[in-house]
Amino acid sequence: MRRTWTVADALSVLRVPMAVAFVLASSEWWRLAIVALAGLTDLLDGRIARRYGSSRIGPIVDPIADKLFMACAFGVVAFSGRLEWYEIAGVLLRDIIATIAFAATSVLGRPVAVPARAGGKAVTVAQLLTLVAFLVDSPRLRPMAWATAAIGLYAIWDYERAARARATT
Repeated sequence: MRRTWTVADALSVLRVPMAVAFVLASSEWWRLAIVALAGLTDLLDGRIARRYGSSRIGPIVDPIADKLFMACAFGVVAFSGRLEWYEIAGVLLRDIIATIAFAATSVLGRPVAVPARAGGKAVTVAQLLTLVAFLVDSPRLRPMAWATAAIGLYAIWDYERAARARATT
């Protein structure tokens, strides 16, 4: 029997208050620390779940916490005016599509669980690096956002391909 709550779940849930803290932080240095901590908890929760087992809610809590953190963080970027709305949409495209796909498959009663893939992990790393570029006022912010969007397009294609293969088996 799977446990209802694990350490991995707690690490995932920690990203929810981190999302709020990122929005409310008074300095870029605090925000950098929050990004680093969010990245660390995202890295650790998966490893801990694989090593010690996962719970029933883990596969639901983790992606929700991830998407909430990114939405809040890139909301701050949006309000700064340093990226255009379509650049922010590109950075978050994988998350937007994943949310729509999850909602659609849940409503249709045919959810397909697709395990994490390298492309998805690459998008997360690129999103975090885009946030760092924003926070340190890097001239590479815009190219980083476009690169993240490109990686996101690949990840969407890869997940869709994997979901189709999984649905037919």
